[in-house]
Amino acid sequence: MSNDGVNNGRRRFLVAATSVVGAAGAVGVAVPFVGSWFPSARAKAAGAPVKVNVGKLEAGQQIVAEWRGQPVFVSRRTEEALKTLEEMTDRLADPESESADQPDYVDGVARSIKPEILVVMGICTHLGCSPLFRPEVASADMGEDWKGGYFCPCHSSRYDMSGRVFRGQPAPLNLPVPPHNYESDDVIVIGLDPETV
Repeated sequence: MSNDGVNNGRRRFLVAATSVVGAAGAVGVAVPFVGSWFPSARAKAAGAPVKVNVGKLEAGQQIVAEWRGQPVFVSRRTEEALKTLEEMTDRLADPESESADQPDYVDGVARSIKPEILVVMGICTHLGCSPLFRPEVASADMGEDWKGGYFCPCHSSRYDMSGRVFRGQPAPLNLPVPPHNYESDDVIVIGLDPETV
């Protein structure tokens, strides 16, 4: 068989054009596939786990993460704040967190996996306002007996440094503790229990 009538330039052009179209099709299929590996904003709002790095969080500071469209307060408590938790018992509505919305693997008083790191939902249990982080002790506006904690500006509910509500407040319950675990010493995964890891 003879190739006398074949135009080699045309053949090269058709092979190159076909290869370009094939590569474009492969990329068109691969991009959505790879994109599906990462949770969308809709999936995050529905409850996909969220990672929070607390490595640079200093004692007495708080960061706010978002999980299921709601704020999550992550704070590193000072040694002094941890010491005051037991002192607050007689002033709290539920000091052992017996009625609180929290996982079984957190302590009822410290309400955390690691004592120094507190993870609570940033929604007041009264009407859903977001409490303010007020870690300073005996501040002028909070009173001499204030040991630090959370203050809801909407209806003045007060919580201690474990998110436990004081007696006689509009808020009926302690701040909820979401499911969470430690991926490493510095990374918390909010929305995933330790047993599922």
